[in-house]
Amino acid sequence: MQEENKSYEGIISDVSPELIERLKKIKHVALDMDGTIYNGSTLFPYTPGFLQSLKSAGISYSFLTNNPSKGIGDYLKHLEKMGIPAVAEEMYTSALATIDYLKSYHPLVKRLFILGTPSMIGEFEANGFISTADDANDKPDAVVVGFDSTLVYSRLCRAAWWVSQQLPYVATNPDWVCPTDQPVILVDCGAICACIEGATKRLPDIVLGKPDPRMLDGILHRQGLQPEEIAMVGDRLYTDVKMALNANALGVLVLSGEATMEDVAASEVGADVIADNVAKFGDLLLAVQKV
Repeated sequence: MQEENKSYEGIISDVSPELIERLKKIKHVALDMDGTIYNGSTLFPYTPGFLQSLKSAGISYSFLTNNPSKGIGDYLKHLEKMGIPAVAEEMYTSALATIDYLKSYHPLVKRLFILGTPSMIGEFEANGFISTADDANDKPDAVVVGFDSTLVYSRLCRAAWWVSQQLPYVATNPDWVCPTDQPVILVDCGAICACIEGATKRLPDIVLGKPDPRMLDGILHRQGLQPEEIAMVGDRLYTDVKMALNANALGVLVLSGEATMEDVAASEVGADVIADNVAKFGDLLLAVQKV
């Protein structure tokens, strides 16, 4: 045990006392998914061991994603297929954040014109909303735009029309592209909204998802935690880390996805912790917890 403590002490020897105190408070780790625990369809080999080490240390975790294109059930199946068992309470997507926002701030809104995948539309319908058709006579109460990998040009034009009519306009997430391990650029919600802006000269009324701090609310409520007891881990400074800072949580940047050290140097958003990957962050967190 004494040798083990010396090993952990070596890991934290260069860590500031202030950061050590913050790490000691962590009871839950909120994990971005694509670019953090896997890349596209490829699971990082260190992810299962990292998750098991958190469990063994009594630290709970959950998965957050700005990608609303899949429903909770789809994500759980995707994780299970990769060898990561999870339950619905461990998942929170920007689609659910948007649903929670509409129910809280626009309780009379029921009919939505949604630019989104069938899975995303199904998530809204399962929560009591009605998806309107691509029809000028089927007027919605609001427009919701997400990461629509099934995007049809006519529906994009219809969304732009309803946006131009000054209906409430909500975007699920700000991401310009979705990470992938394939030789292609996946145009995400932010880029689709930029297209609508070009046609209508109008921005969304609100953009949910990270970095909006409400993305952490579901975890706070479910786990009964305070923001300082959560570490938000992700591969993007402008969404993952910025949300953590906005929510007063610990912001951890991993370099396994989008962000590079060049991005860190150029960004005004400063991560509390920078690690090569989640395994390296796990080593640091457990070292602090065990010393």
